Amino acid sequence: MHVKYLLDTHTWIWWNMNPQKLSQRVQDIIGNTSMYDEILLSAISPWEFSKLLEKQRLGISCAPEDWISTALDMPKLRLVALSPVLSYRSTVLPQPFHQDPADQIIVATAREENATILTKDEKILSYDHVRSLW
Repeated sequence: MHVKYLLDTHTWIWWNMNPQKLSQRVQDIIGNTSMYDEILLSAISPWEFSKLLEKQRLGISCAPEDWISTALDMPKLRLVALSPVLSYRSTVLPQPFHQDPADQIIVATAREENATILTKDEKILSYDHVRSLW
């Protein structure tokens, strides 16, 4: 069985900036590479990170490109491109699901990749059509 986890944007940011904000369970999973075959990150997550910087909701002490490059350098991490098919599938998720486009893309990516989302987001955790945990 191929075990894959997809990091929600905040999970990826916190792992690289403030890992104590993650649940112990998520810290244990990400920190133990023998627990999975791949860690996935949607291509939308670096964009969301950049929007947080733009809106000054997040601060860093280095060049954003350097932060992103370093944060992408995780063992077994694969950045999942936003393909045309994923773009479409993010718009036709089983309802009800909320209207946040980035979350729709992340959920569609997890469904397409058969991955479990590591997230604190209650809207994703309570969504029946994707596996998630915190």
